[in-house]
This record gives sequence, C-alpha cells and structure tokens, in this order.
Amino acid sequence: MSQTDSRNTPTSVNDGFDSIDDPDDVPSNPSTMPTFGDVLSARLGRREVVRGALGTAAALTGSAVFTMGGAPAKAAPSRFNFPELQRGVDETHHVAEGYDADILIRWGDPVEADAGTFDPTKQSGSVQSKLFGYNNDFIGFVPLPFGSKSSKRGLLCINHEYTNRSIMFPSTGNGTAGSLRTAEVEMACHGGSVLEIRRDDNGKWSVVNNSSYARRITAHTPMLLSGPAAGHARLRTSADPAGIRVNGTVNNCAGGITPWGTYLMAEENFHNYFLGSLDGHPESRSYKRYGIPGGRYDWGNFDRRWNINAEPNEPNRFGWIVEVDPMDPAAMPVKRTALGRFKHEGAETIVNGDGRLVVYSGDDQRFDYVYRFISKGRVDMEDRDANRDLLDDGVLSVAKFEADGSVRWMPLVWGRGPLTPDNGFSSQADILIETRRAADLLGATPMDRPEDVQPNPMTNKVYFTLTNNSKRKAAQLDKVNTRAKNIWGQIVEMTPPDGDHAAPVFRWDILVQCGDPKKPETKAIWNNATSDNGWFACPDNCAVDAMGRLWIATDQGSNWAKASGAADGLWALETDGDRRGTGRMFFRVPIGAELCGPCFTPDDETLFLAIQHPATDGATHYKGFEKKSSFEDPATRWPDFKPGMPPRPSVVAITKKGGGKIGG
Repeated sequence: MSQTDSRNTPTSVNDGFDSIDDPDDVPSNPSTMPTFGDVLSARLGRREVVRGALGTAAALTGSAVFTMGGAPAKAAPSRFNFPELQRGVDETHHVAEGYDADILIRWGDPVEADAGTFDPTKQSGSVQSKLFGYNNDFIGFVPLPFGSKSSKRGLLCINHEYTNRSIMFPSTGNGTAGSLRTAEVEMACHGGSVLEIRRDDNGKWSVVNNSSYARRITAHTPMLLSGPAAGHARLRTSADPAGIRVNGTVNNCAGGITPWGTYLMAEENFHNYFLGSLDGHPESRSYKRYGIPGGRYDWGNFDRRWNINAEPNEPNRFGWIVEVDPMDPAAMPVKRTALGRFKHEGAETIVNGDGRLVVYSGDDQRFDYVYRFISKGRVDMEDRDANRDLLDDGVLSVAKFEADGSVRWMPLVWGRGPLTPDNGFSSQADILIETRRAADLLGATPMDRPEDVQPNPMTNKVYFTLTNNSKRKAAQLDKVNTRAKNIWGQIVEMTPPDGDHAAPVFRWDILVQCGDPKKPETKAIWNNATSDNGWFACPDNCAVDAMGRLWIATDQGSNWAKASGAADGLWALETDGDRRGTGRMFFRVPIGAELCGPCFTPDDETLFLAIQHPATDGATHYKGFEKKSSFEDPATRWPDFKPGMPPRPSVVAITKKGGGKIGG
C-alpha cells in the first residue's frame, strides 16, 4: 500500500452522517426531463391520485380496488398463509409466528480455512481478509451439485456493501478510527463472501468449515476489465498502463445469479471512496455527474489510487458489474463493461424466449434511471463454459416512461442520435464510461431513486422499487406531479408484450404507492385489504419465490421515524387478482438496521436474509436511547448481546417449524 502524493482530509469521513444514504440525498442529475412523478401523475390525473383510486382502480390495474384508507374490503383468499407480524422497533429481530430465524454467519466469523480469530479490539486487514465482511447485502444461492435443484447444499454468494467506523472500532487504543490500520480493515471488509452451506436432518443450516469453495473478495482482489471499455485510455493508471486489470471492488449492494451459476456483484456508491479536487481535472465533467470525489472514506490518505489527483482515471475503473465464478475460487473476477457504469443497484437476469440473456439494473440515486442489457449471444444451458463471455457483447438501453402507460427502451449505442463526437463520445467505450451522461442526452426519465429490478419468470412481469425522493420540491407541483418530498417510495410493474423482454416498448403500472394509507398527506395507494401492519415505506430489495410470489425488503434509513414510525423488514406483497396491492409483514429487523438480500432455496423451504448496520440508522430517534451509537455504547448489541461485542451485520436463515414452504 503506497502513500498518496497529497494527504487530502475529507470534510466528513464515513460516519459524519446518520445513514449511508444521507450524503447522496443531493441529486447529481442536471436533466430537465419530466420525472417519473410527473409521468405518473399525468397518467393518473390529479383528482384520481388525491382520492387514491389509481385511475378509478381497475383502469390502471385491471383488477383490485385501491384506496387511501377505510374499512378493509372483502377479497379472495391470500396466496400467503402466515400470521402477520406487528410493526414496531426494539433491539432484536422478529419473525412471523411458526418460523425460526437462526443466525447463519456474522461479521468476523471465519470464511477461509486458515482464517484467524476475530477480536473487535485488535482488528487487522490481514486477518479480516479471511473473515466474513461487513454490511452483508445481496444474497444468491447456487445449488450443489451445480445443475441440480438441491435445497440442502449449495453456495451462498454475499455482497459486503460498506462499513460503519463508529460502531466497528473502539474510540481509543489499537484500531482507532482514522488510522492506516482502520483503512486496511475497511478495505478487507468490502467485497463479497462465497460460502458452502448445508442443511442437516433437523432442518438447520450451517457453514461448511474448510470448504474448497470458500472465498473472500475484497477491495484488493485482482480483477480483469472486459468488454468494449477494457483497455481504453480513460481506464489506464500508473499501476495498470494497459487498462485491463484492476484491484478490488467496493460498495457492492444488490446483485444477481446468472443461469450458468456465476455471481454478479453490483458496484453502487463508488464515488464515496475517492478524495481530491476536480479543479483542472481531465474527468471533471464526468466525475461531477457521478458525485466524485465523495470523500466519505480517508483511504486516499494511505493509498494513492483513492486520490483522483494522484490517479486521475482510477474512479473510471469502478461502478461496473463484476462477474464471479463461485465454483472456481482461483478464477479472477471480471468487470463487465458492456453493462454500463453507474451506481448499480442489482443485476437480476432472465432468459428471454429467444435464448438471449436480459439483465435489469437500477441507478440508485434520486432522479436517475432504470437500465436493461440484452446479450448478443444466447445462453447455452448445456455447456456452462460457453457462457463465459456472454456479458461482453450486447445492447444496453435506458428507460423512458410515458404518461400513456408505455415505457420505451432507448439503446445507448455510439453514433446514434446525440451519442456522437460532437457531444464528447468518440466510441462505445466513452458511452459505457459515462453512461449517466449518455442517458441524459437521450432524455431518459429521472426516477425516485431506483433500487432493485426483479423479473418474475412465472409471469414475465418485471418489478422495480423506487425507494424515495425527498428532494422533489413543492414548487414543482402541478397537475402532473402530486408527491413532493416523497419519503415513502413506490413499486412499479412493467409488462413486456407477449413476454418478450427484448421488446422496444413495455407497459407500466403502479403496484403500490407506499406510506400510511390512513394519512391523506401521504397519498398512499394500497389494496383496502391491507392491514395496519401490512403497509410499508421505502421499498428496496425484492425477491420472487419459486411460486412466483413477490417479497419486498425496506430501507428507510435514518428517516424511519417519519416514514413509518417502525423498523424496516420484509413484506409479502400480492400482485394479482382481488388482493393485488395487499401487503403482509413477515420479518422485522433490530433498531438501526436495514433488511437486504431476500433469497429463497429452490424448494422455498428456506429464506435467507441479510441484516446490515444494526444500531446505526436513526438511533437518535429510538426512544430511551436517543443518541448516535458508538462501539462502546450502541443502540443494540444484536445478534450476540454480549458486553464488549459490537453489533454485527449477519445473515439469517428462516425455516418453518416442522418444515414446509415459507409463507404457506
């Protein structure tokens, strides 16, 4: 690890905010195109939105009756059969009655065979690089043996998004925040973990010790760059003059598993890791659009590659989708540049009817976009190796939503429309490096912070979550824009014609508009059958189980006290028939935590959940605590509840008592 040319101290490092999302609350999109809120309101009409009738209900959804409150309507039986959990907030997790929620693995537990022992008061980067990382987010399950539908043995692929210094390290002594040692530990906490897991005869899951598949991926792991941007001059650095090899991955949020069993890691808020100044910088226009330098971490004080003045091109090597082969620990991960560069939330896939692979992803920032990638080649389900470079060639498109209920996919292809040298794009590589700016020029629809985008292979519908947009101003309201300061979010359903995910035009509908339906000011839209515990705010990750049912995880951040007044969790959500738009609460996280990565085994008998940053977000609003958490004094010590042990992000395995499918 080398020193930077200058020691730039960020204005706020790592824990200057109550939530990781707080510094990203300032949009970087200069587009003046109508936002999704404008388009939504134009479609529904102001009167219908205010009444909460969604275009007099059936006009938009074709079925269910939606409302902003009132007595529950009679509806057909639910597809979900479990006792609904009550909303609330406290120091531990809760699951619906009749289910067990067991801790599978925690930050600091061993992953690789020769891992050392976790000591929170004496951490080091070398030890942490073989232990389970911090803030587990995406979870993917690959059955073993590969190609089977085994639900008793498999590989769990888990992202590690970011770190929270104030509760990870003691305020004094060895490992104090703001040191080289701290930076080394944080870099080792990022990336991902691959675990072999097994379910015993009693139905309980455990990590297989000394597995040959076990692997840690960190901010130092060597990776290849591939696809149209690989080797471009804007990706070259002093350490990599060829521009084809990069060390590490960071801020790995959601992700995906390909049909051939590889693991896609989405690089999200990569801007946070860089220090320096844009004054006279050759990438000034591009970096400003991405929010670089974010200055949330001080790594640039210890390693020159995180300083944009020492290594001007280094940020261009982050913000991609990383493909990892979990079945070959020796295989080098690959950053697939054909999928574009932005703050990726998720990389969920579906095989189209013609055999091509479709990858959906959101750009997780207020007023940014939703994307689709379609491979040129076709998936070979008989020969796994034949798919090795499938993600290097294809067409990336961005979505434009229209008030008539259509969504048009606009290809980001060099030479088409404004994507020419006149606008600073000399090749397809430039478009992929500056995907956001290219999408701006095409007139894509600015969204309310796009999160997960999840296709449903049972119905061919596509669901994506818009977490919130607190920056829409009241002065922007008119007959086509009705939710200013949208702190609750919404869920959108897209329908490809005849199930063709490569079609240039889809249809779109609103599934739910989140918030408390009993408060008219939220303009929330739910099915009348939704109970007081069934509505939620700030949808984030989502999952579709083997029966085609939709599950929604939430992330209210530090705003939970205003958004819902209760902790985040997991809800089952009806998508069809008379109960469309009805939620049911299944799981609740401890104070300050976020629920991520819902993942089912193929038989639907196990649900894995990632619980990250317990004790952090909004601890100042937690009655009786009402201050920021620290290592010495956190709002909760979940999941260990041992003196001296800090709260630890963990993966939970949920099974039904006595066996059976999750959710009935």
